[in-house]
Amino acid sequence: MLEAIDLQCTRGERTLFSGLDFRLRGGELLRIAGANGSGKTSLLRLLCGLLAPAGGSVRWHGEDIRRLREEYWGRLVYIGHANAIKDDLTAAENLAIACALGGHRVAAGALRSALDQLGIGGSEHRPARVLSQGQRRRVALARLALSEHSPLWILDEPFTALDARAVDIVQEMIASHVARGAAVVYTTHVELEIAVAVALRIDLGAAAV
Repeated sequence: MLEAIDLQCTRGERTLFSGLDFRLRGGELLRIAGANGSGKTSLLRLLCGLLAPAGGSVRWHGEDIRRLREEYWGRLVYIGHANAIKDDLTAAENLAIACALGGHRVAAGALRSALDQLGIGGSEHRPARVLSQGQRRRVALARLALSEHSPLWILDEPFTALDARAVDIVQEMIASHVARGAAVVYTTHVELEIAVAVALRIDLGAAAV
């Protein structure tokens, strides 16, 4: 489904990684590990097509994602390390815009249900500027509850700023999505086990496992 072939990432004059190969199929979970500065976020941006590789290619069902462009972007959900939340918009408005930018318009009731699932249903009409960092992260992650149709999720540090209950919720969402036959790629500094049948790991500071 998703392949990296002889992938190389260079930022400035520094090569973060090179010769990276992997294949991720539906129903599989891939964790990208490594020390700060090893290129985890850069790799995710390469996989999303937001960053051009210095060498090699990323392919979706055998096609280079640089040729597929919008067709590929319509198949994935990317949630970056930054929440991309606008302070002057409400939680529901931020979620609606994130979905619209991803090509999916969502009814108000579905927005409320998604925020409820992440434990912030009572905050849908509050401006984002009054929300805590954990609440803002939940708003960003609520998009996952509206993206069961997407065959690929790419998540950069999804557990950042979350309390234990929210971590459990997001773990279950990821496990359920993989069980539906989708693929998920993520990074995290939190040591946890997500209950899936096939869990893969690439350590950018060592050999792939």
